[in-house]
Amino acid sequence: MKTLKEKMIDWKNRLKDRHMLSIIVVLFTIIVILGLYIYKKQTEYRQASENAYNMAFYEVVDYVQNVEVFLAKSLITNSSESSAESLSNVWREANLAMGYLAQLPINSNELENTSKFLNQVSEYSYSLYIKNLKDKELSEDDMKNLKELHEYSVELENVLNQLSADINDGRIKWGELSKEGTAVFAKQVSNISQDSFENLEQTFHEYSGLIYDGAFSEHITKTEKVGLTGDNVDEETAKNKAKELFTINTKEIESFGKSEGNITSYNFNLTFEDDTTATVSISEKGGHVIYMDRNREVLSEVLSEEEADGKAKEYLEKQGFKNMKETYYLKQSGIVTINYAYVQDNVIMYPDLIKVKVALDNGEILGIETTGYLNSHTKRNLKEPKVSKEKAKESLNKDLNIESEELAIIPTEWKTEVLCWEFEGNIEGLDFIVYVNAETGKEEDILIITNTPNGILTH
Repeated sequence: MKTLKEKMIDWKNRLKDRHMLSIIVVLFTIIVILGLYIYKKQTEYRQASENAYNMAFYEVVDYVQNVEVFLAKSLITNSSESSAESLSNVWREANLAMGYLAQLPINSNELENTSKFLNQVSEYSYSLYIKNLKDKELSEDDMKNLKELHEYSVELENVLNQLSADINDGRIKWGELSKEGTAVFAKQVSNISQDSFENLEQTFHEYSGLIYDGAFSEHITKTEKVGLTGDNVDEETAKNKAKELFTINTKEIESFGKSEGNITSYNFNLTFEDDTTATVSISEKGGHVIYMDRNREVLSEVLSEEEADGKAKEYLEKQGFKNMKETYYLKQSGIVTINYAYVQDNVIMYPDLIKVKVALDNGEILGIETTGYLNSHTKRNLKEPKVSKEKAKESLNKDLNIESEELAIIPTEWKTEVLCWEFEGNIEGLDFIVYVNAETGKEEDILIITNTPNGILTH
């Protein structure tokens, strides 16, 4: 038997052999490559898991926002049919939120009350939905419970938005939670999200029981383009009309030819003397501007929204779009996008929509989109409403505080139009618009108004 010392000497002598050394180098290289491959695969797996958890969480946020909006609508409506529709939507959205909530790597202890709340919202809204279908009116207790549910849903939405910000900033990693457990999550959230998740749980501890397009924009596409007037124009005429949209001199214009879409159009890319660019779409029929968007950075905000509105209306008048009334707006990166609807005989025509982008540094018009207007604009044969304003108000929830009332034409999901009384007001801190059919007295639609630092939005 060789001694240990002899074995070491023998191994050292073998290493001197080049062949043996080459084998060791190859083996070492293989081990390194294998290690790097395994590490790469583990990294890819962790990233895929992180993406899946993020997607599930964002779905939860979206569905909870929908729950809050539909609960708000159920508080405002006084129509059993509209109430049934809102409550069925609450039931559906709450169930979807629970499904995605279950996909997150957090034990039920952490989300027990949240899941319980969504489950109770789902079950309770479904029971009231069935009640509405049987033409039974909701009791005062029912409305009180709905109000309480809505208040909790607002709290849940606020906390989830805070958590969403933490995830976007990379301060919360789902992969670490699934590996280390919920204790880490509780500590993480407590330290990073200012106790937001703990606040969420406390919110429900005692419970036992949202480029924005504006309202009606989803109904702007029609088979017959009644707003398209005039004779067909050729490409050269369309090119000249594209140049006329701007006050700055055009250095170069590139044509992309004619495209067949919702509206047949000529499409161009313009380069200006300051090297900024813009894309423009001009309709073949009539040579109307369908779309214009100029790529220019806005570094300061000098004008107010009211001043921007004045600039936009002046531009619309120059382009031949008259009698336009501002409805909703959204401000982002020094640019305000304002939605306009046509007004005929003091009646707002919501199908005739135009969006205008205004730079808040100098009032320059950076964009316009007229699809709704070109699809729908025509002179309507307006009849006197069969249901008076006073009679229409009788159908509203008696607790609503009405601040304004006027006539409006709104589109329906069946591509038709309905004359309605538009009532704007508030209830329990919620701003809303209710539309009551001026022919039948039936409640047609409810919009929840959200006033944000960046604009006025509707749901």
